[in-house]
Amino acid sequence: MTASATTEISLPFRVKLAMFVRMLAVQGSWNYETLLGTGIGFAMEPALRYLPGGVDGQQYRSALARESRYFNAHPYLTGIAIGALTRAELEGVDPARIERFRSALASPLGSVGDRLVWASWLPFCSVVALGVFGAGASALAVVGTFLLLYNAGHLLLRAWGLHIGLSRGLNVASALGNPVFRQGPQYIGSAAALVAGIALPVALQRVVGPGRVFAGGIVGAALIGILLLARVRERAEGWRIALGVLAVFVLYSVLT
Repeated sequence: MTASATTEISLPFRVKLAMFVRMLAVQGSWNYETLLGTGIGFAMEPALRYLPGGVDGQQYRSALARESRYFNAHPYLTGIAIGALTRAELEGVDPARIERFRSALASPLGSVGDRLVWASWLPFCSVVALGVFGAGASALAVVGTFLLLYNAGHLLLRAWGLHIGLSRGLNVASALGNPVFRQGPQYIGSAAALVAGIALPVALQRVVGPGRVFAGGIVGAALIGILLLARVRERAEGWRIALGVLAVFVLYSVLT
């Protein structure tokens, strides 16, 4: 079970796969007492069986109880914590040190994930789907485009997080300095603005159609939307706005 500080710890592929699949349900046991903690322990459990004594051993029970305590982070980045904590447990790191590491890791994983996913990737996928709508695609194609693109991103992020956590263990904090995390939100946001500049006009053109009957109504609706955003700018979030706009266009596509 030993490995160097930059080599992924030796675990059977089926165990890593089981951990990854369980990560997809990390929010399934969310509660106000432990938040994601129970899900973290659930995802780590297949690997913890390799502790001395197996599932009947004291080390297994102690580690599972420890890792199921309170933990809060962005769900798509929990793979980093799951991999790192798994390695620490299997290498016999002092429990007190593991507790300090868990506490220190939660906040960065939450803030980085929010900026990368909710504020950047989700709006980007939404405006791409709007562009597909504007190109004349059906409602099914619009929704399918969004789901395929969005899910590909978060599944890759989860898989990378688990790999990097198992590879670096308690030294995983340096992974948060990855250019994807530091500059990714800025680049994805710029790309989303560029795509939106193309997607929104063509989507509106499809709504208006060859005639100009609804043009005045669309302009009026846009002005009302601007005023509403100005009133709630402190509470408005990019991902909510993007999904709301996408939902309106998908509904229009279904009804027409």
